[in-house]
Amino acid sequence: MSIKSCPKCGARWLDGKLFWHTGTIASEADLAGLVCDETDDDAPCINELKGTKHGGQTWAERDRTIKLLTQEAMKWTKTFPKLEDLE
Repeated sequence: MSIKSCPKCGARWLDGKLFWHTGTIASEADLAGLVCDETDDDAPCINELKGTKHGGQTWAERDRTIKLLTQEAMKWTKTFPKLEDLE
């Protein structure tokens, strides 16, 4: 078994597969978008997708998704009856 570990973030590749710390298989593109691209260019990162057009998730995308879901949830909760109306 071969193990590679990034000296910058500690990400680990086991036999060429990247794993999140939870043990699930990870995406090198998502790692690049969420971690590697957020570090300075001089960081000793071993992810080959750092700084490329990888299409991985980014914090900006996650922020937009959370805001959208929050707006939808707020609209949906406005349809609930008020507690005083239930008595």
